[in-house]
Amino acid sequence: MLPVDLTAALSALLGPRLSVSRADRDQHGASESHFAPTPPDAVAWPETTEEVAAIVRLCAAHACPVIAFGAGTSLEGHTSAVRGGLTLDMGRMNAVIEVNDQDMDARVQPGITREALNFHLRDSGLFFPVDPGANATLGGMAATRASGTTAVRYGTMRDNVLGLSVVLADGRVIRTGSRARKSSAGYDMTGLFVGSEGTLGIITELTLKLRGQPQAISSAVCAFDSISGAVDAVIETIQMGVPMARIEFVDAATALAVNAYSGADFPPLPHLLLEFHGTEAGVVEQAEQVAAIVADHGGQDFRWATKTEDRNRLWDMRHKAYWAILASRAGCRAIVTDVCVPISKLAQAVSETQVDIAASPISGPILGHVGDGNFHAILLIDPARTEEAAAAAELAHRMAQRALALGGTVTGEHGVGMGKLPYMQAEHGDAWALMGAIKRAIDPDDLFNPGKVVPAT
Repeated sequence: MLPVDLTAALSALLGPRLSVSRADRDQHGASESHFAPTPPDAVAWPETTEEVAAIVRLCAAHACPVIAFGAGTSLEGHTSAVRGGLTLDMGRMNAVIEVNDQDMDARVQPGITREALNFHLRDSGLFFPVDPGANATLGGMAATRASGTTAVRYGTMRDNVLGLSVVLADGRVIRTGSRARKSSAGYDMTGLFVGSEGTLGIITELTLKLRGQPQAISSAVCAFDSISGAVDAVIETIQMGVPMARIEFVDAATALAVNAYSGADFPPLPHLLLEFHGTEAGVVEQAEQVAAIVADHGGQDFRWATKTEDRNRLWDMRHKAYWAILASRAGCRAIVTDVCVPISKLAQAVSETQVDIAASPISGPILGHVGDGNFHAILLIDPARTEEAAAAAELAHRMAQRALALGGTVTGEHGVGMGKLPYMQAEHGDAWALMGAIKRAIDPDDLFNPGKVVPAT
């Protein structure tokens, strides 16, 4: 429980926007991760940067941990209150503060979701391109350095955040970056906080790059006899400089799950899902180039989706693939893996992972962002069968080790949280200890999201 005097002070500041109810605490202690729920001692809903700063000062005076909370997906246990404390639900800080059409940027609060921002921008000719699939909050996306289906063209959150407002552990508010598109003025403080998972400060505003809505969009889906054929087609497409907007991969097991869940008719084979953005003529030229490349690598049944409703249906099916996979085994839960390797090593990584899964007692359909070498195995387990949980843990471990051996990373986009802590030393070496030193310099009392990302203090 929170100290009585801290609870009283927070109640005076927030009124009904502070809760110690079991239901609210349980909701904010749960996630989509495999970790057991770990509820905080209380939940607060701030509405302004000034309120966040005041809350942090009160918590610092009582050595009370503070955990920032967005949409709560938290696939690696990022928002688990492992030492108790106060969860800051940023959902009420969801405003678009300003949009600068000419400069193509926007300033927003962290609780707004990417879909809400793009709905706000719908008549401006602009959009925010980073699409992790889930309707995540932009603060959470920045905190985990998220990416997703469009990263192959538009980059990750690291590439699309120009600046931040951040509350530090002593309650100070700093601004990082500017609205300029480049700077050589000192350390990249914005980059330091993007991907820090709430361990260094609480993000209360973001300045984001926007992009022009493409004049024309077309999508396509095609099947391959082999994973290597699909990956080789992608490698050649990228080497040829075709500016793809999305290049997604699903294996045969995922295709079957999507068929059952969404009423699709994909053959039981590996597939690429493609999207092209540009002018009317440019999109046609890109698509023709890729169609020829795909044919050279054994692609078949190249199907186009040029109507908006057909494109939306295709990507809706892709975004719902996780739920389709879950539905393929009633009563199961998922261990979601997330590795990223150089594209030249992707076919090897996926094929060896499939061999491992086939030799295990569980299933694990695979999908991913093949354009940047990032893929996920959705390992399905019966929570009541301890041998299945052990098998999933071993499979995930082998995937992480394989990714490192191939020159990759143990997390392409889901972040570290608690789940990837065991691999940070192997991936970063002495640089991991330096991350810990930065954490201690900025947050000496380990106030923010303790137990995540950096070595234990």
